[in-house]
Amino acid sequence: MPPLLETVELTRRFDEVEAIRGISMALPAGAIGLIGPNGAGKTTLLRILLGLIPPSSGSARVFDKDCEVDGIQIRERVGYMPEHDCLLPEMSGIGFVAYMGRVSGLPKEVAFRRAHEVLQFTGLREERYRKISEYSVGMRQRVKLAQALVHDPPLCIFDEPTAGLDPAGREGMLGLLQILASRPGRSMVLSTHLLGDVEKVCDRVVMMNAGQLLAEGRLSDLKATGRDEVVVRVKGDPLLFASALRAKGLSPEVQRSEIRLVRSPGSEIQIFAAARESGVQVRYLRPAVHTVEELFLSLLEARAKGAVS
Repeated sequence: MPPLLETVELTRRFDEVEAIRGISMALPAGAIGLIGPNGAGKTTLLRILLGLIPPSSGSARVFDKDCEVDGIQIRERVGYMPEHDCLLPEMSGIGFVAYMGRVSGLPKEVAFRRAHEVLQFTGLREERYRKISEYSVGMRQRVKLAQALVHDPPLCIFDEPTAGLDPAGREGMLGLLQILASRPGRSMVLSTHLLGDVEKVCDRVVMMNAGQLLAEGRLSDLKATGRDEVVVRVKGDPLLFASALRAKGLSPEVQRSEIRLVRSPGSEIQIFAAARESGVQVRYLRPAVHTVEELFLSLLEARAKGAVS
């Protein structure tokens, strides 16, 4: 099977600025997180994949179709939720989503039926009959999600879907994305600068910064490439325990009630010896689980050191 998304030395320049710099990757179907800070080049990459702008050099393929040549055929099979508003404020929610269904090629009756189904899924019930101009930010985001789903595409691309949402709205949106990510035979790309969103929804990640590819792969595999650390929790004074660890040549980091340190030969023996000497009791000792944020920051640090050297 060909990759779902593929790029080869993909570059995009805007005058003197290189928004995308030599990105090569091949991504299988599934739930893919595209992460990086604002200005990393994520939206430019998505626009190339959708065939909306051409690359300056290199190539990109979606569904094994050339994005520069076959943009229309690609967009027919993609549901796109853009970061910025794409809404018609004087239309009702149901009217707008049905209209987008018609634009995607659905017959009128099917478009309205599907519009009702996806708006029900996104949580807009009676509100679907109101004008979009009367909607809150959360409701507008849910309409944008619904219009991306109305034609039941095999691939959905969501660009910053939790932007502007309060904590409750963000959790609600992530819950919907988790349901969509579990659908068999369907894929998604979740583009965001909020690393925790990707960790909750996606099983594969693409990390970008300053137009460059930092890392790509299964999230579990990338996390395993981080520092080999252990986390210790003790009953007693963790600061005394940390001092005893430092006296043995270890470098503990105290994080609230936990202590994290890099594993080394014999470190477990030293941990229990330091606990005995400091009068604390080790409650548990386990390998550290790295977050996406920790992984991203470590990759940035490694890239910066490489640039300096």
